[in-house]
Amino acid sequence: MGQVYDHVMLYKKKFPGGITWWRLRKHSAVIEEHLNPGEEVKYAFAGQKNDKFYDVSATAVVAITNKRILIGQKRVVWGYFLNSITPDLYNDMTIYQGLIWGQVTLDTVKEEVTFSNLAKDSLREIETVISEFMMEEKKKYGKRDE
Repeated sequence: MGQVYDHVMLYKKKFPGGITWWRLRKHSAVIEEHLNPGEEVKYAFAGQKNDKFYDVSATAVVAITNKRILIGQKRVVWGYFLNSITPDLYNDMTIYQGLIWGQVTLDTVKEEVTFSNLAKDSLREIETVISEFMMEEKKKYGKRDE
């Protein structure tokens, strides 16, 4: 298998409580196809790409690489969606823990991307990985002279 799918399966084994069962291999393949030369996957997880706990048909895979965050979602019939969040477009993150599942919202310059129905236990790890990656990468962008 590819490195994205392997990371997603490690996530699922470690945190089995979320709803992440829909076409993970296909979603991971979308990200694999768009990895640039020299880009390495550091962490990956799966969740529902929406903010509604009752909608469980919008599964997507999120991969944090050494350069950016990639979100892959294969459509059922044909085509796919791929979102890329580079450190210069990232603003902040919101974590919500509900009674059963949790949510992660990534705020970018253009939009907010929400992943729902995540295992509550996984929220701390996801927040740590994304925060540490973004803080480290944003240091590489020099401050502009005002």
